[in-house]
Amino acid sequence: MTAAKVLVVDDDEGLLRLISIRLRRSKFDVEAATSGEAALTHLIESPPCVVITDLQMDGMDGMTLFEEIKHRFPLLPVIVLTAHGTIPDAIEATKQGIFAFLTKPFDGDILVNHIQNAVALNMQPQSNISVDANNAWREHIVTRSSIMEKLLADAKVVAASDASILIQCDSGTGKELLAKAIHQASDRCDKAFVGVNCTAIPDTLFESEFFGHVKGAFSGATSNREGLFENANGGTLFLDEIGDMSLEFQSKLLRALEEREVRPVGANKSVAIDVRVVCATHQDLDKAVAEGRFREDLYYRLNVVCLEIPPLVKRREDIPLLANTFLKNIKLQSKKSPNRFTSEAMMALMAAPWPGNVRQLRNVVEQCAVLCKASLIPESFVLRALRNDSSGGSITPFAQARDEFEYAYLEELLHITCGNVTRAAKLARRNRSEFYKLLNKHDLDATKYRRLVDPNH
Repeated sequence: MTAAKVLVVDDDEGLLRLISIRLRRSKFDVEAATSGEAALTHLIESPPCVVITDLQMDGMDGMTLFEEIKHRFPLLPVIVLTAHGTIPDAIEATKQGIFAFLTKPFDGDILVNHIQNAVALNMQPQSNISVDANNAWREHIVTRSSIMEKLLADAKVVAASDASILIQCDSGTGKELLAKAIHQASDRCDKAFVGVNCTAIPDTLFESEFFGHVKGAFSGATSNREGLFENANGGTLFLDEIGDMSLEFQSKLLRALEEREVRPVGANKSVAIDVRVVCATHQDLDKAVAEGRFREDLYYRLNVVCLEIPPLVKRREDIPLLANTFLKNIKLQSKKSPNRFTSEAMMALMAAPWPGNVRQLRNVVEQCAVLCKASLIPESFVLRALRNDSSGGSITPFAQARDEFEYAYLEELLHITCGNVTRAAKLARRNRSEFYKLLNKHDLDATKYRRLVDPNH
């Protein structure tokens, strides 16, 4: 692993040398500057992960340097050292966004601990250089996770082909961002990217939305209208929540993909289409196929390459980077927004379960930014936002709640009847065959509950 780069700034060359030696022993990559002006040059030429600066220096002092850093590199953590420190100084510096404030003589282990926390929480060298052209296709995907980097490497490879892609992931992980990145990395990037959530289109409007219609095709069709396939012609069509599409329209979609043409509602002729299809779903399509809820032929037509986006809890190293990015974007819109999270607040974000993934994290950051009037967001605001947030899965989805209720209900009946299916079905007011189907659906074996019978009863 590459050593974290630390820039140390002090006009006392002896102390500068001692700090550098101490930090190199702790496996940091250390660069030294004897003035604030020299430090700014280092920042531009070789961006570090952390800056450590003395407060009292000739010329540009530590606080002036910090103000310059905050303006040019807003996410870069700064640790201030001083022999003239007082409690009011520390409080004022912290309010302005200083990561840590240590009074000389300081404990070397404490300094190293602060640096490690800063590296862990801010996570990347700061730079004011624009995104590398080679990575422009993925510029909106914020990550430093090795899992995500592997996923993006695979995505870039498959983007070069016209193969259909299925994105499998939990809700809120950024599937449309990945689909757009694939489009940008493909030869179709100069054509349209059209995204649609399949659950948002009523069955009665499916053909018109996807295939278009001609004037007079039905009541209200006052003019010709292109469908989504024609809108995306030459480009990419992104079908979100494909697993929720009805069987009837799965068949029509399959036919359009295989024949590479669509017929608008009311038209006499078909229209040739050339689209790259990327689909996404949070459902287990293998299970849906086995249960007859999803066509097997369509499944294999769409699932040429499967890409799985990991949930946020599997890429926790991205949480500080994402949180700071969201906060920076908010600050661009409102100058009164906080500058960053305290170390304790960031630790709370790192430790949260995030059932709603990146979407929930963004909502929590927005809540904190709106409510916090100080320059630093404290831990209490994060904890309150986590308790109040309902976007990330604290409300159980209906299908999951129904299945959980059914399982608990059936298990309770089997306990009550000691595994007697006839009696359990009678209590549930269902016939035995229906009851057995429910048991099979939830993998419940009635015979296991018969062991609960009292042998002396």
